[in-house]
Amino acid sequence: MSDMDEIVKEFLVESTEGLDTLDRNLVALEKRPGDKELMGGIFRAIHTIKGTSGFLGFGRLESVTHVGESLLSDLRDGRKALTPEITSALLQLVDAVRAILGSIESTGIDGHEDFAALVDLLTRLQKGESVAGKAEGAGKPKPEEKSAKAVKAEAPAVTAESVPSPVAAVPVPVPAVSATEGPEAKGSQATDSNIRVDVSLLDKLMNLVGELVLARNQILQYTATQEDSGFVATTQRLNLITTELQEGVMKTRMQPIGNVWAKFPRVVRDLALACKKQVRIEMEGKETELDKTIIEAIKDPLTHIVRNSVDHGMELPGDRVARGKPAEGRLLLRAYHEGGQVNIEISDDGGGVDVARVKAKAIQKGLITAEQATRMAEREIVNLIFAPGFSTAEQVSNISGRGVGMDVVKTNTEKIGGTVDVSSLPGQGTTLKIKIPLTLAIIPALIVTTGGDRFAIPQVSLLELVRLEGDEAGPGIEMVCGSPVYRLRGQLLPLVHLADALGLRSGGGGVPSASGEAVNIVVLQADEHSFGLVVDEINDTEEIVVKPLGKQLKGISAFAGATIMGDGRVALILDVLGIAQKSAVVSEARVRGQTEAAELTRLPCDDKQMLLLFRLGEGRRMAIPLSLVARLEEFPRSAIERAGNHQVVQYRDRLLPLLRLTELLGESGGDVEERDPLPVVVYAHAGRDVGLVVEHILDIVEEHLTVHRRQRPGAVYGTAVIQQQVTDLLDVRALIEGMDGLLFAGAETDTVGAGV
Repeated sequence: MSDMDEIVKEFLVESTEGLDTLDRNLVALEKRPGDKELMGGIFRAIHTIKGTSGFLGFGRLESVTHVGESLLSDLRDGRKALTPEITSALLQLVDAVRAILGSIESTGIDGHEDFAALVDLLTRLQKGESVAGKAEGAGKPKPEEKSAKAVKAEAPAVTAESVPSPVAAVPVPVPAVSATEGPEAKGSQATDSNIRVDVSLLDKLMNLVGELVLARNQILQYTATQEDSGFVATTQRLNLITTELQEGVMKTRMQPIGNVWAKFPRVVRDLALACKKQVRIEMEGKETELDKTIIEAIKDPLTHIVRNSVDHGMELPGDRVARGKPAEGRLLLRAYHEGGQVNIEISDDGGGVDVARVKAKAIQKGLITAEQATRMAEREIVNLIFAPGFSTAEQVSNISGRGVGMDVVKTNTEKIGGTVDVSSLPGQGTTLKIKIPLTLAIIPALIVTTGGDRFAIPQVSLLELVRLEGDEAGPGIEMVCGSPVYRLRGQLLPLVHLADALGLRSGGGGVPSASGEAVNIVVLQADEHSFGLVVDEINDTEEIVVKPLGKQLKGISAFAGATIMGDGRVALILDVLGIAQKSAVVSEARVRGQTEAAELTRLPCDDKQMLLLFRLGEGRRMAIPLSLVARLEEFPRSAIERAGNHQVVQYRDRLLPLLRLTELLGESGGDVEERDPLPVVVYAHAGRDVGLVVEHILDIVEEHLTVHRRQRPGAVYGTAVIQQQVTDLLDVRALIEGMDGLLFAGAETDTVGAGV
């Protein structure tokens, strides 16, 4: 590569980085028009690009930036005041420069477009001429300028991603600057403390470290059988150095999430103008770091969520004022590390998800039936926004309405081992919460063995390990609707045998039940649902290097990749979500959840049902499926407090709302008013707990049921004969859904966010 090529390459990198900063600074300047330092920085950035482009012979780029520089000079010197029209025109200038840089990078020349309309617009703005009615079209290129067209506010055609940067800045530690040194000295040293390294070189270095980690693992495995103390000590030293080297190289690939967020102020500004809304964006945790590969993977999903929040979540200013809100909406981006993962929250204070509208659209599009809709909890309905092809937009536009977006957000997030969840309060806003791993290159994993083969399970999905000895396996594992479950601390945990899920043995076989045979259960979480994976052996935990699967295996949903073990053999990395879907623990459609699986109130089942029996009022017997019961508790009357119009108790670091079933069902109180402590059934509802106050808890039974359904089902949807006595079957969900908004109002602190 010639010296001139190196100079052009450096110019492209620095100019692209400068344009990303210009986007942010121009949006910030609109809010702080009197900030002279900000204005000076914007002027210098355009001036530098203009000067260097002239030196390199890029005349077209020089002419476009020259007219922008003249306008900025007037703004800087106070001869002209900043207006929204001028800001929009300068942002169009930034997009035009970005397009020209893209042309230089791909072809070596600065294109053939003259951007006459943009130059004319900037010139007229500098002269103070009226641009009313012409501003929108003035920045558009002619038809022949299609490849480098200026940007309309609602649909940026050229973004920061359009010009890929061939290099990345790698921080190199330098001695601290003394307190006596002035700002100029600090700035100089800050510049000298960074060098530019080609991204491909970093990737190669990361691959070499991965191979070193594999070699380290092999040596550690061999060392475990050796008694030579000198050899063991040397191995430990190698292990320490390898670990530190791995951490150091990983840091070179780590980038602050602020690099992705940098473009969102511009996106929000443009989209808010197009939608005639007022939106303020705030960011917390911009310094939170992720691996470069993760940054690239979440860039598009985050952009879609932000656009979705402004388009769907935020109300028009007039509507907000009418509801007692400020005219300007607030969009909050928050990132933080937690439990070896990165949490990203996108919250808005808009109108929230319209549950009735989502339900109607889902029925209209055939995603669910009307009957299913009546049985679904509010949280399940809200999560229908992730279904493929779903959109609540009435018309297709450049912004939304095509039904492509939220399903891709969820799919792309899950591809990198992450999860996405949405929560919403009507009239208050919506929050989308994304959990993603820090890196995909080297991850901690649990090694298990099944059918003589070893498999790796990413620890990010691991909740706990359970081992049932031979005498515990029989009574500990039950069958519900033909599927094995294990009662873990009062909750039914669906079990999946890994050998059956992967087809490693014919005819199934289920969970081992032979006397004296232990059962190893790996408790995993997939798509907010827990299940137990039964394996033959649990070996150890270790850091593994993730190797992608070949294209022939890409379609197998059960595997996420492969790794090389210490003995040189290959082990497949399990895709926890894929196994859960394959085993029907999590619905592949992801729109019905588990509520249609084994609940008595939802689908019929030929097997026996596990039921909790209790009594209300004057001897009235009632039952609910045991699978819906989280715990059975007793609370002293002195622990009961009031929050608003409801009784609550402090339970596991949160407030547990109490519902007195005798009052809700119109029963006389019996002796419940005299009971102390009060018997309470803790019922899990839409990810939250509700306490049902009953008179007496009678029994837990397992019986075949013949249900006599009522013509007008409500809280009591039917009757059955249980233990030779007539028993009402209670649908707790139907009972509390009508009062859900009141019951939980104020109970959650993190449920404002990004509407649909």
